[in-house]
Parts: sequence; structure tokens; C-alpha cells
Amino acid sequence: MKSIYNSILYILCAQFVLLSCTDDFSEINTDPKNSTVDGIDDGLIPLVAKKSFYGAVYMGQNANGPFQLGHSLFSDVYANYFATTAAGFDSDQFILVDRWLNGAYAEQYGNVAPELKFALDYTAERDYFSTENAMMKVWKVFFFHRLTDYWGPIPYSNFGEVESGPVMYDSQKDIYADFFNLLDEAVATFDTQTGQSVFFGNTANDIIYNGSVDNWKALANSLRLRLALRIKYVDGALAKSEAEKAVASGVIMNNSQNAYVNSDNGNFRNNYTTITQWGEFRMSADMESVLKGYKDPRVANYFAPADSVDTLDDPVGLTFDYEGMRNGQTANTKTATPFNTIASDMAGEYTVDGSVGPPYPILRAAEAYFLRAEGALEGWAMNGTAKDLYEQGIQMSHAEYEYDGTNLSGEDYISSTNVPAGFDSTTPPASTAPIAYDEAADKERQLEQIITQKWIALFPDSEEAYAERRRTGYPTLYDRLNSLIPSQIPVDEIPRRMPYVSDEYNNNREAIDDAVNNPEKLDGPDDGTTKLWWDKKN
Repeated sequence: MKSIYNSILYILCAQFVLLSCTDDFSEINTDPKNSTVDGIDDGLIPLVAKKSFYGAVYMGQNANGPFQLGHSLFSDVYANYFATTAAGFDSDQFILVDRWLNGAYAEQYGNVAPELKFALDYTAERDYFSTENAMMKVWKVFFFHRLTDYWGPIPYSNFGEVESGPVMYDSQKDIYADFFNLLDEAVATFDTQTGQSVFFGNTANDIIYNGSVDNWKALANSLRLRLALRIKYVDGALAKSEAEKAVASGVIMNNSQNAYVNSDNGNFRNNYTTITQWGEFRMSADMESVLKGYKDPRVANYFAPADSVDTLDDPVGLTFDYEGMRNGQTANTKTATPFNTIASDMAGEYTVDGSVGPPYPILRAAEAYFLRAEGALEGWAMNGTAKDLYEQGIQMSHAEYEYDGTNLSGEDYISSTNVPAGFDSTTPPASTAPIAYDEAADKERQLEQIITQKWIALFPDSEEAYAERRRTGYPTLYDRLNSLIPSQIPVDEIPRRMPYVSDEYNNNREAIDDAVNNPEKLDGPDDGTTKLWWDKKN
């Protein structure tokens, strides 16, 4: 994989991927061995940036496959949003299948990272693109934080800079330090452009914010807040400082500032609309338990009624036709049980083959409020109390889907003492966390409430939900029914990281050996049991 990191190839990759996707650009007559940033026309850069936006959220640009391989088969089932129904899909029983992870990793480092670096370098060399460069710095933080939170130490500071030889891995501690520096630089630039709209000459080129500098600044600060809370258990002082800086500078405050990669009829479609056609996953028992017990109206936006429903476990006075299935089903059970019929698929807008589908979330107001609620729980300056911010987080999530704050029975949602329900008529719920904020409870119970509501609101952003499960231990969810590697990862645990992939062992061996054998980088074996740098609580 060394060639992926070559500083010439990342430019060529950006050019040729662009030219293969559209007929709208002029032919580039340059010597491929001497291509440079200076040889590229400004008109090419918007699509490079857009493709990096799209590729980052969908784990690649040949995106149906990588999205399934890296997202649906791992974070979707480790966040317990879904369970797999396909008999041969063993990741739900903790087998970290290399060929799947390898496909996702290669796509991200082979396509997305080169185009992101190209856009960063191109804008850095042109003063008139200084604001766009700040936007791409924010996007670099978003893209790489998802990678490092999957794998831990990764190629980062040397990516695209090494002409030959190994591309060394950075420690996660150092990567996070650079994230905060990049966000500092980006926000400083945005502060000089308050109220402006700019993105490579046409704000329509920005498929996230239509060029709004103020919204990009809010996203940058909200990302800082997310990453600050991520390191709370490993460096509390830095977490507090960065979180308070984010809030003071201005985070996402309302749904009009929500960050999504917007779908369109061209190259940017929501890939759930494709992979749902394959019939390989369904709603988890945990989602049924929590949403049913809370009588949560958002269930209709997340899932479709099951084809065959179980009325025996419906709440009193309520018809609830959404059905889940336990994670960790054996291959034999999947073969023998019609889970695709008795458990719920995703909601309709995710399942229309060939449609553009809904926009994919990056970071939304509800999450920003829940992050602030957790910070307030620690006594940090978050401009509000933990209770008030928690309740505003719920309100923002409900308003995002145009609900008025009542539950499925017409009662006030936020003040409800409802708790999760058993997902069937015989199995008790895994959690007893109520909705109404329990001011008399200890801090840990209040944290469980905050993260449980955050878990609901994050859907379908399972990368973030999976990271938060590892970081906090919440929400409290059902154990797996089975683990195929119980001596390593028992049913009451989840993988703490993804192991490095075969391509790296074959093509970047010196660097990966350094990472694996250096406790300052990876502090444990290269498998799913080793915790990341920030994973210190449980």
C-alpha cells in the first residue's frame, strides 16, 4: 500500500477519479509523472472536495460495498442499532473479518484520504481559498477521527508525504492533539469571515452547508466538543479546557445548523437505499426495547413496521408494530428463522431502491446539547445545567423529525418516567433508565440517562454511537446471544477496536510492526480486545 501514500499518486488519483465521474471537465493534458497542484485548474477542486465529503461518511467512494463492509457489518451491529440476518455474517458474533475491514480501509486510504489531502494542499497554496482551506481542515478532523476511533494509531502526519519506505503510524494521543490544533486554525480563519458565504466560487458546491462560514464554525466547535468529551477519562484537564473553549466560541445550537452530507441524484446518494435491498440486517432488540418502552415517536423515522408482528409485548393501550431481534444469532438460527419477516427493516425513505435517500448526519444540535449536558455534569462551563441541556437535547432531536414533544400515547415525553420494555413478552429489558431526568440520582445514573438519549438521537450514525458505548459503557444494552470468540470477547463485551488489515501487513510492514510493538502507540495485541488511548473508563 506504499504507493497509496505517494505524494504524486494522491494528485493523480484525484484527477482521474474526477474525470471518470463526470463529463463536465476539460481534458487535462499534463505529464502524469510531473503533475503538481499548480497544474490543476480551479474548476476541478469543488468536486474533489465534494467527493471527500461523501466518501468520509460512506467509508469510500465506490461506496455501497465499503459502506456495508466497514459500517453495516461492524459499527451498526456494535452500536446495537441493527442485528444481522445473513447466516454467513459472523461480525455480529465478534469475528472481525479481515477481508471486510481490508476493503473499507483500502477505500478510505486509497480514495478519500488522497482527495482530502489534495484539496487541503491545493487550497493552502492559494490565498483566495483560505476559507475553503479552513473548511477542509475541519473535514480532515472529521474524517480522521472516525478512522482513529476505529483502529487507534493510524498513518496520519506522514500520509501523502513519503516518496518511498514505510509510512509510520501516529499515536492516537498525538493525532488528537493535532485535531485540536487544526480546529484552532480553522476557527481563527472563520472568525475573519463572519456572515460570509463562500465555497470555491459557488456555494452549491458545498453539499454540507451551502458555503455558510458561520455554520462551518459551529461545526468546528461542535467537533471540538465531541472530541473533548471523548478524552474525558484519559486527560480530564485537557477535555475540560477544549470543551469550554468550544462552547465559548459557539457550537451548533439549533437544527438549522445541523451538519449533513446531502444526497442528490448524481454521485451522492445515501447508500442505505442500496444495502437495504440485500435483506441482510434488521432492527435490534435493543432499539425495540428502548423505543417501545419510551413510547418514542422517532421509531417511525428509523424503522418500518415488521411484516409479521408480535402483539403480545405491546405496551398497554398502544399498538407497536416495530419488532427487533437479538444480536449474536447463530448461523443455524438465522437459517431457520424468518428474521427478515418478523423483524423491522429501516424506515421507508431508506429502502427505496434507486432513490437518493435521506441526507447522512455528521453532527446535529441534539448531540451538541447532550455533549454539553455531560460537560455540565462534570462541573464544566457549558452555559446551562446538566438537566436543562439534557432536556434541550431531547427537544432538538424530536424537533428534527417534526414532533411536538409528546410520546406515542400523547403524553409529555421529557417528563415521562417511562423506562425501556422487554423486547418480547418473556425477556426483561436490559436497562431501567427513565426518561425524566433524575436529579436525585448519582452522577453515573445521570450519565446513563444522557448517553441513552444521545444513543437514540445519533441514529443512524453508528460510528459515533459505537465509540460512545466503548467510552462510557452506556447505554445499558442486551448481551450478545453468542460470541464465536468467547475467550477473547465474551457476550457481555464488545470489540474495543478494529485490528489492522492484511494490506498493511503486506505492504507497510515496518510501520505496522512499529505501531503494534510500541506501547506508546498500541498498548496491547493487534486484536479487538485492546483499548484505544481514550478508552480508560471500563
